[in-house]
Amino acid sequence: MLCSRYGCLYSAAANASLMKILVIGGGGREHALAWKLRQSPHAERIFCAPGNAGTAEIGENVAISASDLQALVRFAKENRVDLTVVGPDDPLAAGIVDLFAAEKLRAFGPTKSAARIEASKIFAKELMRSQKIPTAEASTFSESSEALRYCERAKFPVVIKADGLALGKGVIVAADAATARSTIDEMMNQHRFGDAGRRIVIEEFLRGTECSLHALVDGRNYLLLESARDHKRALDGDRGPNTGGMGAFSPADNWSSKLQAQFEAEIMRPLLRGLLQQGIKFRGLLYPGLIITSAGLRVLEFNCRFGDPETQALLPRIKSDLLPLLEATIDEKINTCAIEWDTRAAVTVVLASAGYPGKYETGKSISGLEEAAKVKDVQIFHAGTKHANGEIRTAGGRVLAVTALGLTIEDARRRAYDAVSRIHFENCRYRRDIALSAVAATIDKS
Repeated sequence: MLCSRYGCLYSAAANASLMKILVIGGGGREHALAWKLRQSPHAERIFCAPGNAGTAEIGENVAISASDLQALVRFAKENRVDLTVVGPDDPLAAGIVDLFAAEKLRAFGPTKSAARIEASKIFAKELMRSQKIPTAEASTFSESSEALRYCERAKFPVVIKADGLALGKGVIVAADAATARSTIDEMMNQHRFGDAGRRIVIEEFLRGTECSLHALVDGRNYLLLESARDHKRALDGDRGPNTGGMGAFSPADNWSSKLQAQFEAEIMRPLLRGLLQQGIKFRGLLYPGLIITSAGLRVLEFNCRFGDPETQALLPRIKSDLLPLLEATIDEKINTCAIEWDTRAAVTVVLASAGYPGKYETGKSISGLEEAAKVKDVQIFHAGTKHANGEIRTAGGRVLAVTALGLTIEDARRRAYDAVSRIHFENCRYRRDIALSAVAATIDKS
């Protein structure tokens, strides 16, 4: 049975009865995934583990941590879950897809060996080097003494990265030798990021503008999603510490067909070739973080799952059914698919707890969500939220992601901030310049 109506000429879902779907994770990305999957005519029930206050409104929250892999497998078996979608990187790196496959359960995401492309910066660098994929020059270190000696002759600024996963916070730009020394000490000797910082990468600082591209990859073929840009720094003007992401917009204002051609020829195809040469078949969502320099595209990092908050900006723009696309990826049929896109732009603003990404307080009462939802073409995705005593309260660093669609980036941005202004909780923090550079660039061109 064909389902071209939903963007795919192939779909296991189209031949199946209504499906039970489990979304693993409890952030804004997972709420966006559950929200989009809920729209599928093939979706019968949506479970979210552990979910949040937002996912509870569209599905059934399950009190299982995303890191409790055995409990997740048991739940999927006992409840006859047809498809599991893994949101965060940690369970992927720990091999959750392998565990599901061993129990003959379908899960969307790469295997443990394939997830190394994100779980190990050193593995990714070596792979890029072998395939001549353009990236920053880098050196890797297992001993802090060697890293410190390297910094004595380094040209600053440099970028210091923990080899493993560090919740999006394991990347430090060291402007001088003193900052580099303290960062190396914190990562390698004080174990700020645990085992993730046992080895580090020190690489050249690249200048340019960043862009995020997502691709559904079935091992040999891929389907590109629209472009997006995120805002990683905590404060306006790209100041403050790196965070998991304070906002995003799509499409990116710095992307072009010429850059896409370079991306496919010099990055995507060599990457998949290199993985297959190592006996690794990547099936899932590949999300390269790119920087556009004066010398062309360079890869900053690879991610093996949907980005956060890029997902909250991208999914509202997808008019196609997401479920058949995920199914085709698993079944190595993504080459039969296409995606219908809403031509409007999307802007996502993240509301965070004061102090994030450092220490922050939780349990703050949130008001104004219903008023914010009344703004036309606005969708509110929950991240760090929970139900308590009959109200919604904060339960994390990034609390909400407010996404708006508009005919232009400026229009979408205006609507997003209109909705944001109606939401209140104690010590709420958000950047006021999300997508502002894109609006300014449009004005300059006119």
